[in-house]
Amino acid sequence: MKALFCRPSVALLVVAAALAAACGKEPAPVAAAPAAKPEAAPAVAGDGAVQTGVLTGTVLETMNSGGYTYMKLKTAAGETWAAVNEAKVEVGQNVGILNPMPMDGFESKTLNRKFDHIVFGSLAGAEASGAAPAGMGGGAPTGMMGGATGQAEGAMPAGMAAQHAAAATGGEVAEKISVPKASGADAKTVAEVWAQHDALKGKTVTVRGKVVKYNSGIMGKNWLHLRDGSGTAEGKDNDITVTTSDAVAKGDVVVVKGVVAIDRDFGAGYTYPVIVEDAKVTK
Repeated sequence: MKALFCRPSVALLVVAAALAAACGKEPAPVAAAPAAKPEAAPAVAGDGAVQTGVLTGTVLETMNSGGYTYMKLKTAAGETWAAVNEAKVEVGQNVGILNPMPMDGFESKTLNRKFDHIVFGSLAGAEASGAAPAGMGGGAPTGMMGGATGQAEGAMPAGMAAQHAAAATGGEVAEKISVPKASGADAKTVAEVWAQHDALKGKTVTVRGKVVKYNSGIMGKNWLHLRDGSGTAEGKDNDITVTTSDAVAKGDVVVVKGVVAIDRDFGAGYTYPVIVEDAKVTK
């Protein structure tokens, strides 16, 4: 038994030293466990890096629009634009942006301006002006959605993935839908758009269908799902996503006329294999 206990187990390093003394030998030196490697902070592409979830900088320019405050910041890594819920900031003020999320090629409709690169987040320690307006006029990504309606040019895209999760999938539909095909040379059924999507890329189509799901104010657009009775759920070709600036309601039968895009990547891990964009809606 003594011989058994004289062979210290690596898994019992604390007990090994005491047993070694009983066995009449010095305990082998135990290497210190390597320190846990700190997890790298996520990067903000092209400008600064997020350190513990905060991007800091000095305000060089600022403007308010659509329920947002836009700021041009001087950071340790260079200059970048940032947007937060509307708040009181001044040129020369040092600010921190919590949970910054970068976006390239963002266009604000209320400012009539396109930002090659901008960071969205929340202003640290800010007293925001209150709830964001209800109609997203400026095109900023919204945050976590409440029900079917997004917030204004509104809440930050920490919940961007949740928005797209809400907008990407069609509604639960128990009823049998049968809607006549639209008329015109570019008229297509929902299933035809799916079947011909490669050939239709970049082309205008007209589709008539029933709105089975509607989300407003996500990234400056209203998102709806149309079904007309063509295609099947198993084939995943019975539902088409449409973006528009026009307002509709779930249950409406509408005609949409827009441009087909494929493999459309909106970030946050959401790519739409087929989508009809910037559609005009008529009833």
